[in-house]
Amino acid sequence: MTTYQPRLMDQRLEELLRSVPAVSVEGARAVGKTRTARAHGTTFIAVDDPDERAQLAAIGSRFTTLPSPLVIDEWQRMPELWDRVRRAVDDDPSPGRFLLTGSSTPSQAPTHTGAGRIITLRMRPFSLAERAIETPTISVGSLLGSGLGTQDPSALTPIEGYTRVTIDQYVDEICRSGFPAIREQPPLGRKAQLDGYIEQTLRHDLPEAIGGRRRPRSVREWLTAYASAVATTASFSSIAELATRPLSTDMGLATARSYRDHLSGMWLLDPVPGWSPSENEFSRNNLTDKHQLCDPALAARLLGYGPAEVLGVGHPILTSPRGTPRRPRVLGSLFESLVIQSLQVYAEVLSARVFHLRTKGGLQEIDVILEGADRRVVAFEIKARATPKSEDTKHLRWLRKKIGPRLADAVLVTTGRLAYRDEDGIAVVPAALLGP
Repeated sequence: MTTYQPRLMDQRLEELLRSVPAVSVEGARAVGKTRTARAHGTTFIAVDDPDERAQLAAIGSRFTTLPSPLVIDEWQRMPELWDRVRRAVDDDPSPGRFLLTGSSTPSQAPTHTGAGRIITLRMRPFSLAERAIETPTISVGSLLGSGLGTQDPSALTPIEGYTRVTIDQYVDEICRSGFPAIREQPPLGRKAQLDGYIEQTLRHDLPEAIGGRRRPRSVREWLTAYASAVATTASFSSIAELATRPLSTDMGLATARSYRDHLSGMWLLDPVPGWSPSENEFSRNNLTDKHQLCDPALAARLLGYGPAEVLGVGHPILTSPRGTPRRPRVLGSLFESLVIQSLQVYAEVLSARVFHLRTKGGLQEIDVILEGADRRVVAFEIKARATPKSEDTKHLRWLRKKIGPRLADAVLVTTGRLAYRDEDGIAVVPAALLGP
């Protein structure tokens, strides 16, 4: 077994195990839940192993006497375990007793949610900071404590740093994925494993999770259409319409919503909700989710894109009528998805939340609103270019006027080399220099 690579969530998980009786780590298959759980546990039970599952069933409630922390890996294979753990915690709330992991929501839901007894953490694929392509110099946590909205220069978090990471390297990271075991494979092996991941999900994991069979081709077409809509708020009716084109029958909205719900239950979809603050001037915000897969590499594979296609080089569909290669919208969407996925990881370890902002009619849009526990926010605009334009920050400047001191900081995330503040005080930060 390879050496365990530490994750950003390790410290928070350790703190929780010292203070609460049970923690559940949830996330898509292959994000690293099992390795992390093994690193933090004393006793390990793999519920997806038929022999261990049978032994666990045989000992009944006596499993609670095993040395703790007791890791119950893939607990959803025996949904009744959730209620058993909850009851065990009621009987003995000593900290650090149980560490559960799950890759899907079981079709037969537990009787009780476990609220207040079992604390849930979301694990995602590697963020950019965890991929070690650069040493971050800008902490999102420090940005949450900044003071851009106060108009006090002394309250601003310093912004500085330099990176050699190029647009080609960001595109490579998009296609490499953040799945620990997949990203280290050579290109052909990585492509085969990502394709196999999608196929396994559609043909085996999904039917197993929902207790019945699904039409793999229909689900694939819907998921491919969803992949084409990442980093947008496209309607589900338009996604369903796009998915229907290769099929001989129409896909109803009820079917499309069913696919969405089941794939979300497997943590494959990771949509960003619309921001709905209490201020009256935002009462008419568009609260439609921004579409997001758990890893942009899955979107690239579903769309049939490798690094060259993402960059728009030599792909007939992505060239201008004169045959000149151009960088298509897909580059901007997948780069934005990559940055959002990293910000979601940083927010999880900071006990913060990730939203997007879109006013009614789309007059103002901000890619990410990261809200801390004190309700102060950092706003992020994400652009797949090295040299910013003035128009790139206009919505950040608008938000500063709207919410004043509640805006801790505003960041334009780029593919450039230098981190700095522009003349308006907006932080301009290459994606590789951002960390938690």
